[in-house]
Amino acid sequence: MYEIVALNERMDLFEQAVTLFWEEWGSETNYPFYYDCMKHSCQPDQSLPKFYLALQQDSSIVGTYALLRNDLISRQDLFPWLACLYVAPEFRGNSFGAVLLQHALDETHKMGHNSLYLCTDLEHYYEKYGWSYLSEGFIFNGERTKIYVHPAG
Repeated sequence: MYEIVALNERMDLFEQAVTLFWEEWGSETNYPFYYDCMKHSCQPDQSLPKFYLALQQDSSIVGTYALLRNDLISRQDLFPWLACLYVAPEFRGNSFGAVLLQHALDETHKMGHNSLYLCTDLEHYYEKYGWSYLSEGFIFNGERTKIYVHPAG
């Protein structure tokens, strides 16, 4: 059994969460970037960015995702963005990622947004869950990326 919570609801897991996000997507030098971003996302009046954790009953983190204002992409006109979708290896292959995606769509709808966006280089993953290709964009280093959209809710 698991539950999905916003990081600001489980500050006792803050350091562990930052480390997990950084280890999955960070580099040797950007731990402070993740720490600072996640720290400031935990303010009570903050709607975005928001980081989410999927927890087992023992509070171990088995999945994550984030809702961001921008995913370091050229399309500043689109938001919010889904980022940092992660499923622990032992939970992969059983549609747990789909559960996290649906939770993200529901949270996006609760925030009053009609659509959720993501950028990826993955092929055929998000399409399985109803995401539609929107266009191409560029990430911060100039590389091309595919942008997908899904109605919220």
